[in-house]
Amino acid sequence: MQDYGSEELSVMLCRMVNLTYIRYKNGMDQTLKEQRLSMEQYLVLVNIRYNNAPMRITDLANWLERSINSMSMLIDRMVKAGLLSRIRDKRDRRVVNVFLTSKAETAFEQASPVAWEFMQLTMSPLSYEDKRTFADLFKMINCKLLEYLNPGVDAEGMLESDFKRRDYVMKMWRTQVQLATPKAIRRCSKTGKTRVPAAEQ
Repeated sequence: MQDYGSEELSVMLCRMVNLTYIRYKNGMDQTLKEQRLSMEQYLVLVNIRYNNAPMRITDLANWLERSINSMSMLIDRMVKAGLLSRIRDKRDRRVVNVFLTSKAETAFEQASPVAWEFMQLTMSPLSYEDKRTFADLFKMINCKLLEYLNPGVDAEGMLESDFKRRDYVMKMWRTQVQLATPKAIRRCSKTGKTRVPAAEQ
């Protein structure tokens, strides 16, 4: 890598983080295209499926770090696509909870193995130690971002609380039996695109 000054290197790293996110999202969108899902829609399904409680739009916006406005628009599109249903809370009619439909359950079951494999594929160049280092570095950047967005807050405490709060969802997601089935195995073709071999479809 070219020799950069400290400030130039910071700018280059910020650009790389942004480009990596865009390319990761595009790759996940392409992976989930067969199930007619985007990465954002899939994450909505994950959070509703594994949060052991009714989910409101505000809850989902909080979990996915999105504004309530943009979350509402995403939910609207998913309702129109038949993936979600809205049901008013019986105890408080002002509260609207969001639930998965049977169509969403089917899409989720089909999407999870390929989404899991895509995540493993993208991280495959890294050793276990590399991944630990990568996670630690991202934690440091996240702490700095939380301090910037919430001046005076205990950013470290916020991050730890966030990890604990999401831990149940992540554990449930990781332990899906289907993620270990042969259908989850995807190979790279000579063109560099991932595909499911015909014998496994």
